[in-house]
Amino acid sequence: MADPVLSIRDLTVEIPTRHGILRPVDRVSYDIAQGEILGVVGESGAGKSMAGNAVIGLLTPPAHIAGGEIRLNGQRIDTLGPRALRRLRGKDIGMVFQDPLTSLNPLIRIGDQLTETMLTHLDISRKEAEARAIAALDEVGIPGAARRIDSYPHEFSGGMRQRVVIALALCAEPSLVIADEPTTALDVSVQAQIIALLKRLCRERGTAVMLITHDMGVIAETADRVAVMYAGRLAELGPVRDVLTKPQHPYTHGLMASTPLASRGQARLHQIPGAMPRLDAVPDGCAFHPRCPAAQARCTASPRPVAQDGAAACWFPRIKQEVS
Repeated sequence: MADPVLSIRDLTVEIPTRHGILRPVDRVSYDIAQGEILGVVGESGAGKSMAGNAVIGLLTPPAHIAGGEIRLNGQRIDTLGPRALRRLRGKDIGMVFQDPLTSLNPLIRIGDQLTETMLTHLDISRKEAEARAIAALDEVGIPGAARRIDSYPHEFSGGMRQRVVIALALCAEPSLVIADEPTTALDVSVQAQIIALLKRLCRERGTAVMLITHDMGVIAETADRVAVMYAGRLAELGPVRDVLTKPQHPYTHGLMASTPLASRGQARLHQIPGAMPRLDAVPDGCAFHPRCPAAQARCTASPRPVAQDGAAACWFPRIKQEVS
């Protein structure tokens, strides 16, 4: 990939505890190009949100980046101090979180929040910022934007608040947007609208997107490529069509086989036996081998890293096996 907007190489996040060092993110690498949406998918605790927080510098101590590097538009950002990271957030990196009320100040009108964000990061006048704020709300589908500009967050529905958050994330024209479970708390019909909106706006602006979710349906509808995470590690990385229809890693195959579409005609959905290991009990070798029906001795000895796009962290990938 030529000149990626975001480049992560061997990213490792550690949390020191009384019982040892935990690694919620363990040697993860991937790129996101301009205008591309990379879906990062996995179970709760797989490390997908922790990787996103590492990129924007929002790790909660004692969690910290212990290895690897993060580059945004070629500039290394994982070594920046708190003040430099604050300047980066909003201007170069926009954020859309699961609960819009955590992103919006309930005591400040949404127009003022949009205006102040643009005045902080863009060299424009207040009058121009106010005009852009109305245009931003109109662009994300807020009806009567000029009238609603003076409303408070609680005066909007959940779906409308999420539209405001998307406008807030994009108003300073960032090159990267990190969307962490942006549709989980919304009704299904509203989810589809928000995903379509985010996809359209980022395509038009050429913004790179890291879309963090546990919903394979959202990935299928939205992403260009997908990174599957398991126990803090990258299990598989590749174009979304290839990963969803011809998964190579047994874990990805199990995820796809457990969907209602793949299990149609059966009395029960397919399920992966066992559970993802705790961070203080990740097994040697491939972290998935205790649950893998095809595990062999080599799987317990050493993990296989994902060396390139279209590859899986598996010594015996299921290249020829498609989800039925």
